[in-house]
Amino acid sequence: MNSSLHSYMPDRADRYFSADPAQRAVARSLFDTVANLPLICPHGHVDPQLFADASHHFGSPAELFLIPDHYVFRMLYSQGIPLEDQGVQPNDWAAGSRVESDHRKIWQTFAENYHLFQGTPTGLWLRDEFHDLFGITEKPTPENAQSLYDRIAERLAAPDFTPRKLYERFQVEALTTTDAATDSLEHHRTIRDSGWSGRIYPTFRPDKVVNDIDQPAWRAQIERLRAVSGIDIGDYASYIHALEARRVFFKEMGATATDHAAETPHTEILSDSEADAIFQRGLSGSASAADARRFTAHMLVEMARMSGEDGLVMQLHPGSIRNHNPSVFRRFGADKGADIPHALDYTRNLKPLLDRFGAHPSLRLILFTLDESTSARELAPLAGHYPILRIGPPWWFYDSINGMRNFFAQVMETAGIYNTIGFNDDTRAFASIPTRHELWRRISCDWLAGLLVQGIIDDEEAFSMAHALAYGLAKKAYRL
Repeated sequence: MNSSLHSYMPDRADRYFSADPAQRAVARSLFDTVANLPLICPHGHVDPQLFADASHHFGSPAELFLIPDHYVFRMLYSQGIPLEDQGVQPNDWAAGSRVESDHRKIWQTFAENYHLFQGTPTGLWLRDEFHDLFGITEKPTPENAQSLYDRIAERLAAPDFTPRKLYERFQVEALTTTDAATDSLEHHRTIRDSGWSGRIYPTFRPDKVVNDIDQPAWRAQIERLRAVSGIDIGDYASYIHALEARRVFFKEMGATATDHAAETPHTEILSDSEADAIFQRGLSGSASAADARRFTAHMLVEMARMSGEDGLVMQLHPGSIRNHNPSVFRRFGADKGADIPHALDYTRNLKPLLDRFGAHPSLRLILFTLDESTSARELAPLAGHYPILRIGPPWWFYDSINGMRNFFAQVMETAGIYNTIGFNDDTRAFASIPTRHELWRRISCDWLAGLLVQGIIDDEEAFSMAHALAYGLAKKAYRL
């Protein structure tokens, strides 16, 4: 590092805080009060199987950090590095495709391209994970790649580096997974029956049996729903009955929330006869794309009805065009870094649902967005009026320093912090969870510090708001 620049670097303890000395000092004081609060992790994608076996250990450094993480491999892919070279297996792998299986080579490729993550959220998460979990302060380089691999591998094999031990070390109070409506939840049952005190709960996600009714895969999912529910699904009414039965099962297993992904937040109310007609076309393989759009929109309203009745918090994550790269999708399948955001309209699209349930006393609907332009224009005014609505934190591409700062600037004046839900980490990468929460806590404390030094809030308000944003809001919103 150029010594002339070194004096501008803040202490690690002050990272991500304002360069203004007064604001930084206040941010540090606020952060000190929330830094060690337990972690509420009410929405994510960690595999519950990690916790079912008390002796489970993570695999190699490449398996922990690289191969399953689309944030990592999409960046390298964007620079022309094939997914196969990163250990990502294509669907036709058994037919003779070349896939790198040497995890040291995969790690070496990553280290040679580590500079690609400079200034990105992934770069910050990786840096903090290396430091906090493995005591590594140097950056991966082509020269030190293998020595870093050895240090991480040695730590991964240690007796105290199991998911359960890390759960306790991270001070996780509750962690929820995201599970298909047809999932047996066998791993959750194993965790519960083991007597371990960790709180790992499922989240009901019915997308595979609700969306894409025009696709052959939907019919296969209905067969699975029929099998796990024990209900003979031959019409729309029996289909609804099966979904309601599965929600009861999820609640018995500890679920407090549902999760719904849709290309848009479009909602529509169909009559039972209209819904059944579309359902029958889906079963016969003759449903159209327009049928699929209307059916998904109707089922979002139906899921809101069910949540109002059974108390499961409803989450809506719209705005991604899935599998945008058809060649990657054909070769590797879904969730390979090619889901791309698009523009949304919440105000008009949600109106049918809000007309029916906007003031429902038992319904809570948490809205997320990948279209930042809607935050100030639509989401904040909507949540600032309708009692059922809360706004989720910056998500996916905006789970970042700038995404969070934009969120505080665009949402809070209109909605107030108490119409938001604090933070959820929304990740498959279990080891990154504390890093993600710490980033949120630092950015929220820095934002509050700015309000305090400007005289917008006072000391008492700043400290109570910091606690709410770090812990209280998420716990209350998800009924944990």
